[in-house]
Amino acid sequence: MSRAILVQADLLASRLSRAFAEAGASAPAGAAATRALMHASRLGVDSHGARLVMVYDQKLRNGRANRNPVVTARRTAAAAAIVDGDNGLGALAAYRAMELAIEIARESGIGAVGVVRSHHYGAAGAYATVAAEAGLIGFATTNADSIVAPFEGAQAFHGTNPLAFAAPVEGQKPWLLDMATSSIPFNRVLLYRSLATILPEGVAADRQGQMTRDAEVAEMLMPLGGAGYGFKGAALAGVATLLSAILMGTTLDHAMIPMVGTPDLQTPRNMGHFVIAIDPAFFAGKAMFDKGMRSYLDALRAVRHTDGGHPVMAPGDREWAVEAERLRDGIPIDPDTAAFLKIGADGTPTD
Repeated sequence: MSRAILVQADLLASRLSRAFAEAGASAPAGAAATRALMHASRLGVDSHGARLVMVYDQKLRNGRANRNPVVTARRTAAAAAIVDGDNGLGALAAYRAMELAIEIARESGIGAVGVVRSHHYGAAGAYATVAAEAGLIGFATTNADSIVAPFEGAQAFHGTNPLAFAAPVEGQKPWLLDMATSSIPFNRVLLYRSLATILPEGVAADRQGQMTRDAEVAEMLMPLGGAGYGFKGAALAGVATLLSAILMGTTLDHAMIPMVGTPDLQTPRNMGHFVIAIDPAFFAGKAMFDKGMRSYLDALRAVRHTDGGHPVMAPGDREWAVEAERLRDGIPIDPDTAAFLKIGADGTPTD
């Protein structure tokens, strides 16, 4: 098994930023992509963290992703808008969409913004968290190319199609849920290949639809829920497709050009995303919301743990603990990513 390399957050961010600049990305596009990948790497979502720089670099250099997109937005109603990503990296359009959703929510109580003509945007939680940090409830989703079998299906149909929610907690880090609707993200399969690690049981299948733990032969993922309950994950994947693609008129999962493993590196994928921001001030009021969140989380964390030890965790507790640890000790990256970013086995630059 290959060993992960620990890198200090500042160095990792600077190397990502440099890589995007060298690939020709505009300063705003590179900054947004770096921000999104660092969010994932800090919080332990390594499948959607720094390792994606190699995929994005390839798309930028070969023309699939617009290096200098002009992202535009138009209001379509009091609480709705559409952002056009101009076929650039998805993070730039997604951050713009959530910023606009927040702006609209401060006016109307809720803001819903769809994105068209975009690309892969990394971890959905990066955008939901923006709303929570602004004091609002946030939601973000996207569809993706087919890599997940439907319930009792023997071929890929849905993308990994994440759903992310975040909410502010006074004096604490946000409550944060960021989940794929597949058993695991396919980027984790790629990460396991790089690390020469076997997959968990029941999460992936080979080309023939047979279950496998070999990351090298895994061709598709299973829906969230596992044996007998995968219909739940498959249905939730459909929610992401409904909001991100059907509602927005963008590419459906099964018709989308694959993110990796295709010779076509020039054709834009016209991905869609969807975000929502909700301002608590327009409902029970901010003070009541803050009080309710504190009461809810205090009661949840006070529940007796099955082993009598650790407190029960709320969504986000593990991620924020990982962030604190990684900001202190360094962020682990796989050897392939380290080599691409010119970082040595000791976590220091090689150039």
